[in-house]
Amino acid sequence: MEYLLETDNITKKYGNLTAVDHVTIKLQRGEIYGLIGRNGAGKTTLLKMLAGLAKPTEGTYTIFGESQKNTAKLRDRIGVLIESPGLFPNLSAFDNMKIKALTLGMNDDAFLRELLNDVGLSDVEKRKVKRFSMGMKQRLGIAMSLVGHPDLLLLDEPINGLDPQGIVEVRELIERLSKERNITILISSHILEELSKIATRYGIIHNGQLIDEFTHQELLKRCSERIEIRPSDPTRAVTVIEGMGITEFKVIDNSIIQIFERLDDSGDIVLELAKNNIKTLSVAVKNEALEDYYLSITGGAKA
Repeated sequence: MEYLLETDNITKKYGNLTAVDHVTIKLQRGEIYGLIGRNGAGKTTLLKMLAGLAKPTEGTYTIFGESQKNTAKLRDRIGVLIESPGLFPNLSAFDNMKIKALTLGMNDDAFLRELLNDVGLSDVEKRKVKRFSMGMKQRLGIAMSLVGHPDLLLLDEPINGLDPQGIVEVRELIERLSKERNITILISSHILEELSKIATRYGIIHNGQLIDEFTHQELLKRCSERIEIRPSDPTRAVTVIEGMGITEFKVIDNSIIQIFERLDDSGDIVLELAKNNIKTLSVAVKNEALEDYYLSITGGAKA
């Protein structure tokens, strides 16, 4: 399998503080990887190391198959938007783009206008950036990160602080970049609900450590509506449930059975267990919200 980006136990320490603690991730070409974590979890530090803005204390990483020692020559293939975009407020959107292009040795005004059109700013390209909304600034920052024709985008909290309309605009833009330009995207956020709408795979970072990884399909299954039954004899209960033709279920902690189909048949299931002399100690239909699932993993209050 081809991985565009790989880290191997990458670590960053600042004195006695370990900001990123032996993180290993692998990004496949073309995917949108959502890095989820509270403020201060280590997301920004990890992205800074991958962007070449901070040096790992331990561990290694490769991008496009090149080791971290050789990735400097590939920087034009990596688009970066970390923290707030660096913009000149008294210049227009186009002039900000032009400056970025010149620093990369590029002189193609038509391409810059194409990028502004892609992010929905073509009609305000002459407007000074200081008159832009936060959402417009974020979209301009993303456009600037695309100037070098990157294959990889590193986006740190691009929806943080945006109003609902701005969130939708940036989300739709990221989806288009992935689908139309086949750009691989690593995007961080502390808002799982929003990332769940665009990411194809997720990693949860907590206290600098990567504590879980899962695909979009796995996330939906973990948070989907289900029947939870605690039978007196789980092993025999599984046999009974299978005998009812139920296949979408799993056993948790050898005591709870989660059933993901026939959600209106909880009474029939309890009755069938009783016929087989299996007591039902508890039964409930649950639908865990994404934020609740995230909190159950990290064990605490929201960021």
